[in-house]
Amino acid sequence: MSLEKVRVDRWLWAVRAYKTRSLATDACKRNWVSVNGTKIKPSREIRAKDIITFKKGPLERVVKVLSVLEKRISPKLVEKFLEDLTPKINYVEAENKKRAIISSPFGMRSSKGRPSKKERRELEDFFYQTDEN
Repeated sequence: MSLEKVRVDRWLWAVRAYKTRSLATDACKRNWVSVNGTKIKPSREIRAKDIITFKKGPLERVVKVLSVLEKRISPKLVEKFLEDLTPKINYVEAENKKRAIISSPFGMRSSKGRPSKKERRELEDFFYQTDEN
């Protein structure tokens, strides 16, 4: 049985772009994933030769779908299913952004442990800045 199309969240999880399928779904809902330049829902079906742009931390990757699949594969086989079109300078800039982050970007916190809801939103805005802001 040969697949012609598959859900974008399932494909991103299968090619190890995101650790879990729920993270891939969440990325689609937050408009961090686009197919052929269009923001999409997690249920959008993709086909071979589609161009997918997605954010993972400070890095925005651009990949071309070579083949679709539904099951998660080993990291060695990922290159058979996608072609990385991301410019090398994006990897360098993302690495520099990671290094530039200081340990306490929002001042001294009053408590230790998990961040509050407000702090979490500030962290997301800091790490995943979008062009709309």
